[in-house]
Amino acid sequence: MKDTVVGQLLMLLIASGAAQAIASSTLGNETDRISLLEFKKAILLDPQQALVSWNKSTHLCDWEGVSCRTKDPRRVVSLRLANRGLVGQISPWLGNLTFLRNLALPTNILTGKIPPSLGRLRRLQTLYLSNNTLQGIIPSFVNCSGLKVLWLNNNGLTGQIPSDFPPNIQQLQFSSNDISGTIPPSLTNITVLKKISFAFNRIHGSIPDELAKLDGLEILYVGSNNLVGRFPAAILNLTSLIGLGLNTNMLGGELPPDLGNSLPNLQILSFAQNFFHGKIPHSFVNMSNVQVFDISTNNFTGVVPSSIGRLSKLVEFSIQMNKLEASHKQEWEFMISLSNCTELQVLSLASNHLQGHVPSALSNLSIQLQHLYLGQNQLEGSFPSGIANLPNLIIMGLDYNRFTGMVPPWLGSFKKLQKLSLSTNMFTGNIPSSLSNLSQLTELLLDTNRFSGHIPTGLGNFQSLATLSISNNNLHGGVPEGIFRIPTIAQVGLSSNNLHGQLPAEVGKAKQLMILLLSSNKLSGDIPSTLGDCRSLEDIELDNNIFNGSIPTSFGNLFSLKILNLSYNNLTGPIPDSLGKLELLEQLDFSFNHLEGKVPIHGIFMNTTATHIDGNKGLCGGSADLHLPACSVLSLSSSKHNLSLVLKVAIPLTCILSLSMVIFLLFQWRKNYMRRSMHMYSPSFDSKFPKVSYKDLATATDGFSASNLIGKGRYSSVYRGEILQDKNVVAVKVFCLETRGAQKSFIAECNALRNVRHRNLVRILTACSSIDSSGNDFKALVYEFMPKGDLHNFLYSMEDDGNSSKLRYISLAQRLSLVVDISDAVAYLHHNHHGSIVHCDLKPSNILLDSDMVAHVGDFGLARLQVYPEPSSSGNSTLSSSVAIRGTIGYVAPEYGGGGQVSTAADVYSFGVILLEIFIRKSPTDDTFKDGLSIAKFAEINFPDKMLQIVDPQLAQELYLRQEAPVADDSAVHCLRSVLDVGLCCTKSSPRERISMEEVAAKLHRITDASCIYGNLRGT
Repeated sequence: MKDTVVGQLLMLLIASGAAQAIASSTLGNETDRISLLEFKKAILLDPQQALVSWNKSTHLCDWEGVSCRTKDPRRVVSLRLANRGLVGQISPWLGNLTFLRNLALPTNILTGKIPPSLGRLRRLQTLYLSNNTLQGIIPSFVNCSGLKVLWLNNNGLTGQIPSDFPPNIQQLQFSSNDISGTIPPSLTNITVLKKISFAFNRIHGSIPDELAKLDGLEILYVGSNNLVGRFPAAILNLTSLIGLGLNTNMLGGELPPDLGNSLPNLQILSFAQNFFHGKIPHSFVNMSNVQVFDISTNNFTGVVPSSIGRLSKLVEFSIQMNKLEASHKQEWEFMISLSNCTELQVLSLASNHLQGHVPSALSNLSIQLQHLYLGQNQLEGSFPSGIANLPNLIIMGLDYNRFTGMVPPWLGSFKKLQKLSLSTNMFTGNIPSSLSNLSQLTELLLDTNRFSGHIPTGLGNFQSLATLSISNNNLHGGVPEGIFRIPTIAQVGLSSNNLHGQLPAEVGKAKQLMILLLSSNKLSGDIPSTLGDCRSLEDIELDNNIFNGSIPTSFGNLFSLKILNLSYNNLTGPIPDSLGKLELLEQLDFSFNHLEGKVPIHGIFMNTTATHIDGNKGLCGGSADLHLPACSVLSLSSSKHNLSLVLKVAIPLTCILSLSMVIFLLFQWRKNYMRRSMHMYSPSFDSKFPKVSYKDLATATDGFSASNLIGKGRYSSVYRGEILQDKNVVAVKVFCLETRGAQKSFIAECNALRNVRHRNLVRILTACSSIDSSGNDFKALVYEFMPKGDLHNFLYSMEDDGNSSKLRYISLAQRLSLVVDISDAVAYLHHNHHGSIVHCDLKPSNILLDSDMVAHVGDFGLARLQVYPEPSSSGNSTLSSSVAIRGTIGYVAPEYGGGGQVSTAADVYSFGVILLEIFIRKSPTDDTFKDGLSIAKFAEINFPDKMLQIVDPQLAQELYLRQEAPVADDSAVHCLRSVLDVGLCCTKSSPRERISMEEVAAKLHRITDASCIYGNLRGT
């Protein structure tokens, strides 16, 4: 009986324990399931459907990317979703996966901060979050006692390197972020650390001496930072090092003489772009495992160790841009030694003090050699014959030396050669026709030599050549027309030769041509009008030839043109007025020709420092600063008979006009004298603007009645009005001076607009600064009225078709027309005025449409003027003052949110958002865009494969109908792809990565010109 009771009690306890274990297991599984589902919720886009299996019908351990323990309780131990294109944030709920050992989410589009909750996963062993767009500081992982691998490279992380890490961490990889501060000495207490990669950040200071404690460290990459000091002696103790990267810092001094003896296992050594000096330590040759040896761009002197060939595993050997010497046989012995390096692929000795003949030992180098750089030395003799034994060369540079003789024909047998530079030597003879056999060549640089004969016609057979430079030689004959049939040709330099004949009309076939240099030859005949078909051209230099005829009017189509030099020719006729419309044109030189007629007075011609027209006696008019004679009636007469006739008509006519003017002025004076209102006018506007009083504006707007109110903003209200004396409909912008900042907004707009003139800017008619009927200050601006309203209203207002209300139809052509108009306006503000104007508040409601659907940029209340803009590294000007937020949410550039400086780059971002909005037809503040997903990121992740799924359905339907037409039209799809690509170039998160507005406008014009859809753009 007693045994039975004991047995029952034992069974009860076992059952109770089992139930408790089951309950615990179930609870744990439920926690994991909820945590994973919360992670799924934070993912906004899943383009590869990686999370489609995460549902109730499937056990969580069978979900894609999820692994669980094989024994009970079955808890999640691994979550791996690499390279799935996931968009969203990392949910802090992942911190509840208490059994998690491996978390890998690299190469996605995850944003936001790294959740601090991950720092409590004490079982976590590996964490891979590389190649995302994560921001914020690195959270503490000190409590993740099992963590061994932490990879956070290629994100946007900021702050400093944490001072504490788990004691068992083995790999830390934070490269390519925006981390600053110093390397914490406490890091060196982690004795098991094997890999440190902090390259491409803003880390400063010196490498701590405590690094010597990490005797097991295998990888140390801290290149591309701001590290200073001498070579860290602590590194000499790191005998286990396999990879060492200190490149692109500010380290200096001499290298330790026993460096090579201390690091016998090193495979990668990169000290490039520092300030090291002294001799190359001979001990380097003891690093028998080294594959990459790069000490380029320093100040090393002396000779290359003759036994360098002991590094038999070398793949890359780069010592370029130092002060190393070799002038006689003994100093060149290193070349003989390198023949032992049978795996060598890259050899760069460029930009040193190497002299004399290239040793014949060059022929014994590895047949695997692909890159050979010997340029910018003092080498001499004939073309190095040893190169003949290196048939796998891809890049060869012998430029800026003293080589003589002829270039051997056998060079044409190097089928893999892509870049060949022989510039600035003394090569003679003909250019070998065999070079035309180099089918993969992209760059051929033969300039500044003594080549003679004709340019081989076979050069026109290239299919991939982008750059051809043969300037400064003794070539004669004509310009081969085949050169301009190369589909990829972008730069042609044939200046300073003895070329003669006409420039072939085939030049118009070079659609990718950007630079054409034909100066100082003997070219004659007319400049072909087909040159105007090369819409990508940025630089045309045809000076010092004997061209005749007139300047082609087709040059007015070259919207990308920046430099045009036609000086010292025999050109006649007028200067085409269309050249004044080239808004990117920076330098123009027509001097010393026989041009005649009136000089245009717009565009480049208003910049007298950039316009050179001396030596043309027949020119007249133009800007006053050009000091040309006026274009009088006399100068336009063609004969004495006509002169007499003109005088008979002109003198009486002049008298009549003068009398009429006097009467008109007297009438105006009397009219103004009789006015009772006192007028005060803005000091920002001169007499060319008509004067208007408060009473005039009150009358024009029916007392500023609500029925005439057409818009209201932060600082002002806009009314429709009719100026009675002119019967003109205008827009009157009245500033609410009680609002703080309104006065400043008025002044900003006056200063921004008083001198600007562009067809795509809202035209200001006048300003009024007076007293209203109550004796209060009154300030208003009067603009040309835009009958179609603003772009925001145009995009989103509904119209009734009789059956239902729907959004108005906007064709692809109309949308393209709108973005071209806006880009032209902003490019003018940034690049084509006496100072760079930053709008600071570009958005659809500030873009107005006239009756012809031409877009006009307006509302300059936040604009900033920079009188003499200094270009930043990205080519965009930056104003000195900084602001917190300047602009409108959704359109404001991300750098403004962090207190960034006012810059043209921010306007570029706003324009990009507007462009995407026009084609997607969703406001950037739409509910679609939340939790870190912007309209720019939305477009980026769907571009180009899914772009038809995200654009306005009306637009998608139009493109579908074009493709389904009897004659399929894919040009519209290509056009859309190109335009959206421009928008993405504008909305890069970093200001430095954005293109300038002049590039934007040029790209959009090229897209427009290439599109057959642009025939009827202005219809509604």
